[in-house]
Amino acid sequence: MNVDVGIWQKLTRIVVVLLFIAAMITVVVLYMPLIRQNEGMRREVIRLETQNRESEEKARKLKAEIEAIRTDPKTVERLAREKMSYARSNETVIRFEAPQQPQP
Repeated sequence: MNVDVGIWQKLTRIVVVLLFIAAMITVVVLYMPLIRQNEGMRREVIRLETQNRESEEKARKLKAEIEAIRTDPKTVERLAREKMSYARSNETVIRFEAPQQPQP
């Protein structure tokens, strides 16, 4: 036997559903700034990790260069020729200067 309690039971169900929806909307609204902050921090972490990898790569290259200067005589000779314009006793050094800009 089905008893129809009337409109009050239907209204009660509607109110419960609306309260549930309102609670979900409230939770979303309250946590949205935290979600955005979390996304911003994740982007910052990714940027810092990328910067860290680049710095580690640069440090690795510099260590390899330092080790080459310490152990490889050809590297030392090349740097002396490039940076200090050194030459062997039987060589002639020719320097090319950049053209000067005309004065207006």
